[in-house]
Amino acid sequence: MKLCPRTCLLAIFAFSTILLFTSCEEEITTIGEGVAPSEPFNTGVVEYDVFAYNKRINAVQTNQLPLYQVGYFNDPIYGRTEASITTQIALSATNPIFGDFSQATEDIALTDDNEDTVEENEKVTKVVLYFPYQLVPNTLNDADSDGVQRNVDVDDDDPDSDTDGDGISDITETTQGSDPLDSESTGEEDDFIQNNFASRFALDSIFFENPTGTKTFADFPFDFKVEQSTYFLRDLDPNSGFLENQEYYSNEDVFAQFVGETIVNEEDIVISDEEYLVFGTEDDEDTEVDETTIIESRQNPGIRIELDSITGQFFQENIIDKEGSSELLSQANFQNFLRGLRLSLTPKAEDILLLLDLSQASITITYEYDNVVTEDTDAGEDIKTTERTERDFTLNFLQVSTTAVAGNAVNTILNPNFPATISSTLDTDENASRIYLKGGPGVYSQLRLFAEDDAEGDNIINQIKANNWIINEASLEFYVDEDELTANNFDPSFEAPRLYLYNSETGFPLYNIFTENSDSETTLGRYLNYDGILERNSEGKGEKYTVRITEYLNDIIVRDSLNHPLNLTVSSDITQSGLQEAMGADMSTIPELPVMSAINPLGTVLFGSNVPAENEAKKLKLRVYYTEAN
Repeated sequence: MKLCPRTCLLAIFAFSTILLFTSCEEEITTIGEGVAPSEPFNTGVVEYDVFAYNKRINAVQTNQLPLYQVGYFNDPIYGRTEASITTQIALSATNPIFGDFSQATEDIALTDDNEDTVEENEKVTKVVLYFPYQLVPNTLNDADSDGVQRNVDVDDDDPDSDTDGDGISDITETTQGSDPLDSESTGEEDDFIQNNFASRFALDSIFFENPTGTKTFADFPFDFKVEQSTYFLRDLDPNSGFLENQEYYSNEDVFAQFVGETIVNEEDIVISDEEYLVFGTEDDEDTEVDETTIIESRQNPGIRIELDSITGQFFQENIIDKEGSSELLSQANFQNFLRGLRLSLTPKAEDILLLLDLSQASITITYEYDNVVTEDTDAGEDIKTTERTERDFTLNFLQVSTTAVAGNAVNTILNPNFPATISSTLDTDENASRIYLKGGPGVYSQLRLFAEDDAEGDNIINQIKANNWIINEASLEFYVDEDELTANNFDPSFEAPRLYLYNSETGFPLYNIFTENSDSETTLGRYLNYDGILERNSEGKGEKYTVRITEYLNDIIVRDSLNHPLNLTVSSDITQSGLQEAMGADMSTIPELPVMSAINPLGTVLFGSNVPAENEAKKLKLRVYYTEAN
């Protein structure tokens, strides 16, 4: 997935490395050219036509997603989109007890003859709403393993570099626990405490326009609003007899009409890549260390909004004061009572869009209550006093396991009509001169290999079979229409970093996971045989994508699989092949689209196969390398 600040993310399997790469270097002319008749094998390369048809996606299913968009994204080709989230929240424990005693026990505290039970008078003192940003994996952003992320490291190829200029290398500071980004922290201070500083992280999935690469997070402040949602999100679909999950779509903006109290309207938030630190609140006089300077807990960078007892009154009334009530008895009761929250983001300057993982988000309610404390006296008598004690209670959003998602949330993604130059090319059943691709409610393309007509395509396939070719490699080359992007002042960081191709009939991807290789666990470091990764030129602009479909073509030629149409989309992670429902141009259901395309706001423009003569070299083509026995 492409983001700002930018992080840039090809091994080829061949039948014969020497023969294949020799033929790759030559101009494509005659099949098998240059192979002596006495040799047992001929190798060659041939190109076939591919036909592309642009298809509109008016809406995608946007509940049960791994990530949710919030904010605004201004695409100079496809227009401006607005994304908001409507989500359920869940109790961390049902029928919770706040304090030490249940509400039923508190209710009889004055008459039960037990000195230890009192009315606890629980009061909210603080509420923290936390939505962490996505982080770039450390293995990708700390190449020299010196503990300093690439985005702030003065030299990410040298662990002995000194980023803060204090005369101590980054690796030494990281090892000894001093801050490699603070020249005042050398590890030699009298009051030095190891690792007592905020670490900085490279952030992922934050999208803003930055064509020159000179803008920072400070240029994109925003307001973040949290409102009570009064819309009941059903988990199960009544039309299926409550046997199937309810589907919600990106174009459903009815949620904005079902809002209650505004819980938070935090203004002028500026994204920080530093983690949030919680220090101790009391100093123990019996120790030499000042405990108020020691970090008790850390939170990764994110939207963190802290409410006090007044601004957090919503949670006092709807959570703490409901102790012992039927509303908190079960998750079902709670979600019917407090139906959810609506999250929205409004840019203060330029547009910004965030992708949030709601399974990592939380609301922490800190409250105080009266607690009876017993102290022994020298005379052997117990003295009971009441003191205020502090505790936390947590509300969660989605809870994700390996097999299911508990809870429900819907992403509303609204965008205006595409420009006429694009919309006029959609759903026309005409072989496209340009291929338009846009994630979410955008555009995908359907491809037909060899011929538009099935019978003609079968004839070509049968000819390949009759030739007894061994398919060493088959690939599709998609060239970026750089002129179209440049004419629209398209930010190169908005170009989709990877294409995903899958069988339109079966939904299966066109790679074989058992023959794939990877060089990292990042989304662009996996399945490199398949490839599909954007190749950029020396100016950092997209040039082309190559997608290898060798296994798929061999299934057709050798194993008699059907030559089904293929769907082409952008994807945030091609290793995730799950599909979601989508709605086409006339709002009818169309073939399912990848869930990782639904959460991707990026797009591109590619050359199709119906191109004018001046773009013949960049037309969409299927290139096949083969070996034929004499």
